[in-house]
Amino acid sequence: MKLTSLEQVQKRVGKLPAPRDLKVIDHIDEHARRWLSYTRFGFFGFGNDGHIQLSAAGGGEGFVSVLDARHLLIPLSALDTGSIVENGLSFGALFIVSGMDETLRVNGTVANVADDLLTLRVDECYLHCAKAFRRSNFWAPRSFERSNDAVSEYIQQATFLALATINSSGQADVSPKGDPENFLIQEEEGIIYLADRPGNRRIDSFRNIIEQPKVSIIAMVPGCKDILVLRGTAALCTDEGLLQRFTVQGKEPLIVTKINPSAMQIKPSIALTESALWPSQMAPKDLIPSEIFKSHIKQSKENSIQAKIARAAVSLPGAMEKGLALDYKKNMY
Repeated sequence: MKLTSLEQVQKRVGKLPAPRDLKVIDHIDEHARRWLSYTRFGFFGFGNDGHIQLSAAGGGEGFVSVLDARHLLIPLSALDTGSIVENGLSFGALFIVSGMDETLRVNGTVANVADDLLTLRVDECYLHCAKAFRRSNFWAPRSFERSNDAVSEYIQQATFLALATINSSGQADVSPKGDPENFLIQEEEGIIYLADRPGNRRIDSFRNIIEQPKVSIIAMVPGCKDILVLRGTAALCTDEGLLQRFTVQGKEPLIVTKINPSAMQIKPSIALTESALWPSQMAPKDLIPSEIFKSHIKQSKENSIQAKIARAAVSLPGAMEKGLALDYKKNMY
């Protein structure tokens, strides 16, 4: 069965336990600024008019600079494919810190491109949960040897990917996905399949695919300096045979994304080489995910009764820490 409405998707994945944007702020706060000061690597999706392209980006710690609370500065040369960037495009970004399982997601608009500097205006900023990284075992490096059937072998060995989508209003989003080998993505007769696992239930990617099916993906074998770049047209499926193929720990995914590729190739990533992600470092002691989640929820401008109850709940000592630990233990698959 193909899902064609947001109502069908929400029925499959369940409702959010709190308002959708409760943990989203519209600026770079002190927590996000600190996160970016440690960032070595990230993914950037750029798009408009129903088209989206994705690039890896990387460098030394802090290659992303905070100009002010609403603007970021990034060297255009830090992107693997800086040629995809233009003024006025929307962007979605995913920022990775060595040793951290959570990721920082930032969305907005390209404000300016000049003198090898990319200026981004921030509209959304929030922390993403650790499930994708933990399912992929991201910080345990592996090797990949090219062969005559390199793409198929890479697909089987990939355990992490970033999925870039864009909605009908032109707003881009980049989402992390992770799974064990051969359960992240699968290929059959030229079609690519990607399983969905429990996450934050924001369903941004699903919402975007329903509105505008063009997607862009970068898949990775952690530890390998080559990446798989894939673009195509996506659809959301719930066929039982597909779901069974992606069963992990006795649990089927709720949805499988089917992608008809328009382009797919393995290529070296200069960004990965420059970022030197592996071997990973110890996670910075001043980045505490539960405190970041709690702070962002408290900063939310949502004024519904649900939002007020959620803000009160996370203010209880230890509540956020216990909630995250339980979620990671019970809801990985």
